[in-house]
Amino acid sequence: MEKILISACLYGHAVRYDGQDNLINHPQLETWKAQGRLVVLCPEVSGGLPTPRPPAECQPNGQVISIVGDDCTAAFQAGAQQAVELCRQHHIKLALLKENSPSCGSHFIYDGQFSGTKIPGQGLTAAALKDNDIQVFSEHQIDELTAALSTLEALNPRN
Repeated sequence: MEKILISACLYGHAVRYDGQDNLINHPQLETWKAQGRLVVLCPEVSGGLPTPRPPAECQPNGQVISIVGDDCTAAFQAGAQQAVELCRQHHIKLALLKENSPSCGSHFIYDGQFSGTKIPGQGLTAAALKDNDIQVFSEHQIDELTAALSTLEALNPRN
């Protein structure tokens, strides 16, 4: 059975920068939970950041800086590497990550100016996973993830 990496906040863990979660209620997610397919990770917490924490955004130079000016890049990089290692350990090829996050955004991130403006881009974890041939989907792409999972299982049946 193929496993799926999921952002801990989407799973319902209160790990967002503001101490909240981003729990998604979707029948497919409930099925995957019941099947034991989901491997839960918050790269930011895994990288050593506390909850709550000041919001942080990716900068054009690749750094991740908090709203109070702290350079959080090393923690974000460490979390991204832990996500890649977890995927290797569990042979994970698919990930469901929180869009707009400086770690997990797969299509959009904030502009780095703390203006609330979203721009095309990827968070550090999403980029690291993609660099390691792991397909990344946002919470808005559950149908696409379901199709990718079906295709993957058809191509790689396991006993």
